[in-house]
Amino acid sequence: LGSVMSGGRYDGLVARFTGEQVPATGISVGVSRLLFGLQLLGKYRGDSAQGPVVVLVFDKDRLADYQRMVQTLRAADIRAELYLGSSGMKAQMKYADKRGSPCVIIQGGDEKARGEVQIKDLVLGATLTKIEDREEYLKKQAEAQFPVPEADLVAGVRKVLGRYEA
Repeated sequence: LGSVMSGGRYDGLVARFTGEQVPATGISVGVSRLLFGLQLLGKYRGDSAQGPVVVLVFDKDRLADYQRMVQTLRAADIRAELYLGSSGMKAQMKYADKRGSPCVIIQGGDEKARGEVQIKDLVLGATLTKIEDREEYLKKQAEAQFPVPEADLVAGVRKVLGRYEA
């Protein structure tokens, strides 16, 4: 593996470029070696193709609720972020798609009243247009967006993420 980090005194290096004797120390980190070591330990997958789960914002007055959802997902070691723009749902979905998000979390007023969230699987949703059989389409559509109780948010997201783990 080699060294990951090293350091030392660099008084002579500073003098070489400035002509002045300056006491100096420094360190260097071998980022590629560090990442390789993390991969060996199973702490870093190396492929960042899968973006974060994005929590969509339907009601600016409920930002604290949406932030709690992001916090809950992050506490469960799930990459998540909150959409911070002021756009409508279509633009938010485009944003999530550009980020490579596997799924988004949707909670409008109706879902909040029922104590649930909608989880929309963007990867599966993208394949729906290719399905020609009506029954298969309806089955996949139900898998692509489904409600879960707020308390089951993490389990619901893990269900989607599990579909795409290597």
